[in-house]
Amino acid sequence: MSSELKAELNLDKNYQIGKVDERIYGSFIEHLGRAVYGGIYEPGHPKADEHGFRKDVMELVRALRVPIVRYPGGNMVSAYNWEDGVGPKEERPQRLELAWRTIETNQVGTNEFADWARKVGSEVMMAVNLGTRGIDAARNLIEYTNHPGGTYWSDLRRSHGYENPHNIKTWCLGNEMDGPWQVGQKTAYEYGRLASETAKAMRLVDPNIELVACGSSNTDMPTFAEWEATILDHTYEQVDYVSLHQYYGNHENDSANYLAKNMDMDHFIKTVISICDYIKAKHRSKKTLNLSFDEWNVWYHSGEHDKKLEPWTIAPPQLEDHYNFEDALLVGSMLITFLQHADRVKMACLAQLVNVIAPIMTENGGRAWKQTIYYPYLHVSVFGRGVSLQPILSSPKYDSKEFTDVPYIDCAAVLNEEAEELSVFLVNKHLSESISLTADFRSFKEYRVLEHIVLENDDLKAVNTAEQQTVIPHARGDASLKDGTLSVNLSKTSWNVIRLGKRQTFESA
Repeated sequence: MSSELKAELNLDKNYQIGKVDERIYGSFIEHLGRAVYGGIYEPGHPKADEHGFRKDVMELVRALRVPIVRYPGGNMVSAYNWEDGVGPKEERPQRLELAWRTIETNQVGTNEFADWARKVGSEVMMAVNLGTRGIDAARNLIEYTNHPGGTYWSDLRRSHGYENPHNIKTWCLGNEMDGPWQVGQKTAYEYGRLASETAKAMRLVDPNIELVACGSSNTDMPTFAEWEATILDHTYEQVDYVSLHQYYGNHENDSANYLAKNMDMDHFIKTVISICDYIKAKHRSKKTLNLSFDEWNVWYHSGEHDKKLEPWTIAPPQLEDHYNFEDALLVGSMLITFLQHADRVKMACLAQLVNVIAPIMTENGGRAWKQTIYYPYLHVSVFGRGVSLQPILSSPKYDSKEFTDVPYIDCAAVLNEEAEELSVFLVNKHLSESISLTADFRSFKEYRVLEHIVLENDDLKAVNTAEQQTVIPHARGDASLKDGTLSVNLSKTSWNVIRLGKRQTFESA
């Protein structure tokens, strides 16, 4: 049945935004709640390997093809002594973890996490403590992880059973240093100077690393924009990326407004790009600074529960948002937003990966399962590798409480020329109507539709549990391609993945 609402799309393989850096599909594991203990690591679990890592969780992470994982924080890194988490486990101290007011056992540290990352096929994005510590601890840590041997810290690593260096190439210079909740909060000037000098020392140890400077904690910070301009004035030639962090929630139960919030993310990205380019011009620099959106997600469901937690316990269930169907739609739109800025957003980390505001949930001693947001993350990570194309979209629009001229349809497209595949990602935000989309695909005449995956549910508040996967995708979409025209009906409030490939490739297979 055709819809009264219609949209048009023009997609041409020559209209390109930029190559997609696969690291935009990164994630984040912090020593927070049950992300580590009870999440990725649970000795004694029936599915734990010989090192205590849960194999069921590793299987779900591998399926996501997560290319890079940020570690160990997050807020906790600003009072973290990395030395506590290396060496014989029986000698490691338990510490008060000040950011989340828990007990940190340090049974997982730098080496264990590097091991886990290798097992799941990911690189490590390591953060250094610029809250209570600084240059010395950072240069010692990178010597420990990256230097081959023959020095105090590298030989200490070797004595801990790691003959070869970890060669961690991506490093965050602190975390959210403008936040009053941060241990060791800094002014922009203080942070800019410290980050610049820390970067200098770290590059002397390993010149091949990439460094991320802390941008504002979020756009609501009173110093936002001025913070970025000031810290980049000090660090522009020393760093490769500036970070962005943003979370969204539906506190007022206004679904139409909630589903439009990726427009705020789009504005945030454009603003930070403009600041980077202003500093580039001011410094007469030839270098273009890129963006690392290394914390993003939906986060609002667990707030009341978290207020009731007793302090100073080990791995309590903190920030365990149980995501519903509309959360998955917004996550899909946020991923589309990254692809629309693939020329400048080169890294992003869904915060976080397991149990803590995460696509994967576990029971201690029990099952692991996929939350609703797992699916758009999976689809874009697996199928969104290649070159991001510029879609020319004409969509009906609506106004919401915070936003005007919100397109009902969000769209991104990625061309994988090597595999001769095209993936189109679409969200229909209309709460009650399907939308009929006609697309000019003349530059893809030789392609055919491989599959049309749809994530839909009549209940926006539907959730997945260990007992029942209520929100799961199906491949019964009706997309068709004929004579260079793609036709598809996008059902109300739906996430869609249309995969196309060259005819001869599949006819000869």
